[in-house]
Amino acid sequence: MVPWIVQKKGFVHAIAAYVLWGVLPVYWKWLGAVPVLQLLAHRIAWSFLLLVVVLVATRRLANFRAVAFERTVVGTFVISAVLIGINWLTYVWAVNAGYIVEASLGYFISPLLHVLLGVLVFRERLRPLQWLPVAMAAIGVAYLTVTYGRLPWIALTLASSFGVYGVVKKLAPLDSLYGLTMETGLLFLPAIVYLVRAALSGAGAFALADTRTDLLLAGAGIATTVPLLLFASAARRVPLSALGIMQYIAPSLQFLLGVLLYQEAFTSRLAIGFGIVWAGLVIFCVEGQLARRSAPVSLNEEVLGATGGKPLP
Repeated sequence: MVPWIVQKKGFVHAIAAYVLWGVLPVYWKWLGAVPVLQLLAHRIAWSFLLLVVVLVATRRLANFRAVAFERTVVGTFVISAVLIGINWLTYVWAVNAGYIVEASLGYFISPLLHVLLGVLVFRERLRPLQWLPVAMAAIGVAYLTVTYGRLPWIALTLASSFGVYGVVKKLAPLDSLYGLTMETGLLFLPAIVYLVRAALSGAGAFALADTRTDLLLAGAGIATTVPLLLFASAARRVPLSALGIMQYIAPSLQFLLGVLLYQEAFTSRLAIGFGIVWAGLVIFCVEGQLARRSAPVSLNEEVLGATGGKPLP
């Protein structure tokens, strides 16, 4: 049993992580004038540098170097780096293009997609009632496709990239801190090359705009890594069943920001599609809680644990 005081600290860290992920659209909106590829490159570069500092400060850099450069490790994290790059690029573009609501849908769908991928990839078995929320998510997406007049590709790209990322992370031999360091490290050189070329062409945003923009770009590393470190701390202290419920804090806040702060359209027809997905999530959570009372570990917990939690947006 985890001591109560340790669990309490873990819950504080978990809530802080999810709230920070939830309000992250505000940060990217502040940088809306920066081209999205430059913003992504800065996020990668500053995140990697900060993660290296964390490894040095915690005296884990030597251990990281000892385990990170095996051929199988590099091969696995090349794939996960590409996936997280796609996820981050799509999310930042969606936020600054005015699609925060649709982006939030991707992270509402994501846990259900994780469950489905567990069945398809790892031959895991679902309990009968678990198929209902998966089906409801599919119905909700189909309805929204008709309502939008197009496939909700932003939500599906975010959910699928993060879902497959979770599968890769389940097979990866490194923990979340080492893993994100490896992923940003593999993307670091291309990011730096891109930023240098942008600067030489006169199109670079860093050191050529204003001090506020420079500080925000450098702070992208903090905005990325601090929630991850908080979540990693929480994951060691809080039951995965609780984290599974709390993960909806982030997309809920994103959704509210999109509708209330940035005045994105949310019609009654969209509410029906989102409502179908939300109803499925309620069933998913309730069924999981009931199942955990009769079994020590459920499939949902295994899937949530397999993703290493985040990084979200």
